[in-house]
Amino acid sequence: MKSIIVGTAGHIDHGKTTLVRALTGVDADRLPEEKRRGITIDLGFAELDLGDDMRVGFVDVPGHERFVKNMLAGAHGIDAVALVIAADEGVMPQTREHFDISQLLGVQSGLVVLTKIDTVDEELLALVRAEAEELIAGSFLDGAAVVAASARTGAGLDELREELRRVAARAPARSSRAVARLPVDRAFTMRGFGAVVTGTLVAGEIAEGDEMELLPASQRVRVRGLQVHGRAVARASAGQRTAVNLGGVDAASVERGMTLAPAGRLRATQIIDTSLEVLPHAPRALRSRARVRVHLGAAEVLARVQILEAGGEIAAGARGFAQLRLESPVVALPEEHFIIRSYSPQRTIGGGIVLDAFAAKRRGRARIESRERLVALTNANAAERLALYVEAAGDQGLRRADLAARTGWRDATLDAALAEATAAAASGTLTAPDEATAAAGEATAVAGEATAAATGGAIIEAEGVYVGRKIFDEFIQAARAEVEAHHGREPLQRGLARETLREQLFAHVAPEVFRAALAAAEGAGLLVSERDIVRAGGHTLALSAADSELHAGLEQIYRVAALEAPTFDDALARASGGTQVAREHARKILQLLIDSGALVRVSNELLVHRDALARLVETLKEYAARHEPERLIDVAAFKDLANVSRKYAIPLLEYLDRARVTRRAGDRRLIL
Repeated sequence: MKSIIVGTAGHIDHGKTTLVRALTGVDADRLPEEKRRGITIDLGFAELDLGDDMRVGFVDVPGHERFVKNMLAGAHGIDAVALVIAADEGVMPQTREHFDISQLLGVQSGLVVLTKIDTVDEELLALVRAEAEELIAGSFLDGAAVVAASARTGAGLDELREELRRVAARAPARSSRAVARLPVDRAFTMRGFGAVVTGTLVAGEIAEGDEMELLPASQRVRVRGLQVHGRAVARASAGQRTAVNLGGVDAASVERGMTLAPAGRLRATQIIDTSLEVLPHAPRALRSRARVRVHLGAAEVLARVQILEAGGEIAAGARGFAQLRLESPVVALPEEHFIIRSYSPQRTIGGGIVLDAFAAKRRGRARIESRERLVALTNANAAERLALYVEAAGDQGLRRADLAARTGWRDATLDAALAEATAAAASGTLTAPDEATAAAGEATAVAGEATAAATGGAIIEAEGVYVGRKIFDEFIQAARAEVEAHHGREPLQRGLARETLREQLFAHVAPEVFRAALAAAEGAGLLVSERDIVRAGGHTLALSAADSELHAGLEQIYRVAALEAPTFDDALARASGGTQVAREHARKILQLLIDSGALVRVSNELLVHRDALARLVETLKEYAARHEPERLIDVAAFKDLANVSRKYAIPLLEYLDRARVTRRAGDRRLIL
């Protein structure tokens, strides 16, 4: 069944509610005050069954200028507008304001209804018709049907129903790429049921039993029941007026302007980048620091405007980019329309489209420099939009949940856009430098760099964190430069400690990005990770003749000493042959032997050559074979077996325990 939402629009007392009642049989004025005063104060709702599985849901809005904010709460999410003009009065101030609001909200279709035709003659009716056609000329209603009708006599109602059928048939299907979202325009308690919220389901579907969330309060709730225009249903779809019975919340804590959405999916925001249009008949240009009323969904919040154009203003009749800094949090999503009204007196002055609902504050020149990015967002497809959001996040990057909250897209839509954006990055890969590049110390060229330009299209997934390709490549090049600089400072060290590199360059970056950057650099041959050390891909230790001689001498001394190894100072004195060698420099040579595995640190003070340890392990295996099945050895037997004193026996046994060659069993060791 096809269902669309039609919003009435027009001046007070032009017969909007009477017309809806004549079409549907439902009196949309539900409040006692509305009955007493004879005017619509708040939103009213009714449904018209047009047959052939086609229904129209009416949102009847107040026409009085004092209640325009109530009108705006119901105007979001409508598919078409019925612009109502009384034949005995013609176009009036709220007729124009409601018409402006409809255009600013991006309504694409509708019709004009001339009411109270039973009170005027043909000449005056023709005059009002001409006035209406002049009002809508060049707008989304240009060429739309203008139907003359009387709710009192019934004249023209059949023609109106037929035109509504045509409007409904032409209305495009709602986009299926967004998650469920219901801006709450009414909340109340129903005896026996509890809290009930109503609104136009602008996207997605809601089903009984769904776990939902009321934002910005972040109140988790459960859907206990659903109604669409008074009919109980198991599931409600986008484009339907929906009442939702909620469990887990008190109706007193629910307010108009909240948003009902899938639990944990969307987030509230207070800084929004927008494309904003100021009405031609606005009293003045819109300037930075102006305080305005923002109507977004069913919410009304106060905000300060920051114009992102040179000169700091948008003239009447012009469009530009602006940032809205809201005084209260709201749910906002890209491509969502909003209205702004002046703070006092309250008057509609413009409206626009959300480009980035989670923008960063912009000050000084950054306000103007951000304009290029907003132009790109205006024309971006899904993948480009994601890339622009990720690039704007800088080195912090964004996780998938962040992108889901920023876009409001369903999983399938988000995954497809991410696949496209990351595929663009995969077209360019890092390459290892040739000799000339390495000699000059230049940054490695990156193929496909153009795809990582500010206009978006290329992002990298770093273990679940998405960062811009350009930033990711800069991470890699910075890491390579830092490691090579360390080689220059410390030529006798194997490389830079991995944790030191992280602290120096990646301290404020997600650890996933650090790991992914290192992995990418290794894949390209730029860097090599060896346990806790990182070195340049082409780095080799080039020892001087004197250092090579000291290196060989130290190793030979430890090899000959076997298990009863000397202290470092003794070994240095013997290896240097009386030549003066700086102790710190000699320690770096010694560290090379440890890093290569030639020497093994048995304890803080004891270094043993690997060959001696290997012989000791073989000797223990032979001893164990002779002492099956116990395979036990005590300290005294170990001293005799290894031919060492207790000074060496104890640290050697403790090392063998750590190496899982032996295991302590009381006063003895079990040879494993």
